[in-house]
Amino acid sequence: MGRYLALIAPAGLVMAAVFFDPTPTLAKPEYSRRTKKECAYCHPPNSWDINEAGKYFRDHQHSLEGFKPSDGGGK
Repeated sequence: MGRYLALIAPAGLVMAAVFFDPTPTLAKPEYSRRTKKECAYCHPPNSWDINEAGKYFRDHQHSLEGFKPSDGGGK
């Protein structure tokens, strides 16, 4: 039994780290590289939704050029 625990415990820790990773990876990395903005600029934490900046980006041919955030939208 101890031998199985020695094998299962590290695998469980790795799986927990993968599933409970706090960094959101919702946006496409190429958008972040191109705009020089973090994913959270357009996406609320832990969500597939988009905020004001994300909607502007979507509606303006994937560009933030000319975007002016209102209070609380797209930091």
